[in-house]
Amino acid sequence: MEKLNIIIVDDHKLFREGLKILLRNLEEVNEIWEAQDGEVFLNMLKTLHPDLVLMDIEMPRVNGVEATIKALETYPELKILALSMYSDEEYFQKMVDAGVCGFLLKNSEFSEVRKAIITVAQGNNYFTEELLYKLVNRFKTKPAHIEPVVALSDRELEVLLLICKGLSNQEIAEKLFISKRTVDHHRASLLSKTSTRNTASRVT
Repeated sequence: MEKLNIIIVDDHKLFREGLKILLRNLEEVNEIWEAQDGEVFLNMLKTLHPDLVLMDIEMPRVNGVEATIKALETYPELKILALSMYSDEEYFQKMVDAGVCGFLLKNSEFSEVRKAIITVAQGNNYFTEELLYKLVNRFKTKPAHIEPVVALSDRELEVLLLICKGLSNQEIAEKLFISKRTVDHHRASLLSKTSTRNTASRVT
């Protein structure tokens, strides 16, 4: 994997500088740029070409949701990883709908940040486990009197969780002790049942 050029978009200077120091120690990282809000970030894209963006959500002027939507309209291949203080489903939903490739909590260990960056840079999705388990449990605990929008089997939920952790079909097959063809089938079923175009939106 080629070294990555990254933009950190966050309105807290101390957080940006701290994360920048940590990222500089990664052999996978090349250039690191900073933007204090979505407006500055969008202007930076006119001259800079990042491989990955670490995007805060709550910011003045142009927030992370709006900045993500506008950036991907012009640069659809741009990889954006959301950063948030909150694991609230509303924040997650908005950023996934905007088109992010992953979602991390700001209190994550830096080892997880590194894993998320590499996973997303390789073209996969990455979502923090705390949020994933919350979303999977939401599928499992819907009240009996409410007809679920999407009915997923336990195995499909397992596959969905592993997809969102960034595992490939082959890795999922090995972890669940099933064939890759079976994983392919489950992935196709998830896409069909949820009527989604990308993996990220399947967990919403």
